[in-house]
Amino acid sequence: MITKSNSKPRLYSFWRSSAAFRARIALNLKGISYDIIPVHLTKNGGAQFDPEYSEKNPTHLVPLFEDDLANIHQSLAIIEYLEETHPSPPLLPSSPGDRAWVRSLAMDIASDIHPINNVRVLRYLLKNLGCSIESKDIWYQHWVQLGLNSLEKQLSIDSRVGLFAYGDQPGLVEICLVPQLFNALNSGMDLSPYPTLVKILHECLKLPAFIDASWEKQIDAEGSNPSIPPQK
Repeated sequence: MITKSNSKPRLYSFWRSSAAFRARIALNLKGISYDIIPVHLTKNGGAQFDPEYSEKNPTHLVPLFEDDLANIHQSLAIIEYLEETHPSPPLLPSSPGDRAWVRSLAMDIASDIHPINNVRVLRYLLKNLGCSIESKDIWYQHWVQLGLNSLEKQLSIDSRVGLFAYGDQPGLVEICLVPQLFNALNSGMDLSPYPTLVKILHECLKLPAFIDASWEKQIDAEGSNPSIPPQK
């Protein structure tokens, strides 16, 4: 039997962080009340390197989730923890095969697209390897397009797809997909080749869990959401 936390959880977050965005969506979908503690990743060298935060999270990344039972970094680990401690509403299907399929789609995004387009990776290309902004943008869009092409192909033909990637309730795929699409749009990418993904994005942005987790709704926001293309 899982013992639930009695205190209000804390999420160390940055408004533009894709990984923190994922954790915010998951908490909102679960209906969990939580406090946001902003960690600015770029100002004054990055608050993630401050001694107090470094002691909590030596990876110097966000998000970091704390309650009176756990201290967890890595967004997917946080989401799995929430799924185990707050099983309703579920973020994963009930059958092992479908759960594995949903996890594989989520990992296509969180493991294969996002890491090589992370801010610290792009900054390294510019500052350490001397890439031009144009070359950095080519790098970014190449890897994102490669990943989104695969996702679109998979989701456009699978019978399990409904309003969302799996049926008519949002879950782990949408938690990972929406932040990635925000980043793609913000970079100026054309999403017209991905009608299935855009349809899912529009369904998500009808829901308070996604709206309240979005960029412009954060207490540390320094900008607005990207312009969402119309659904065809």
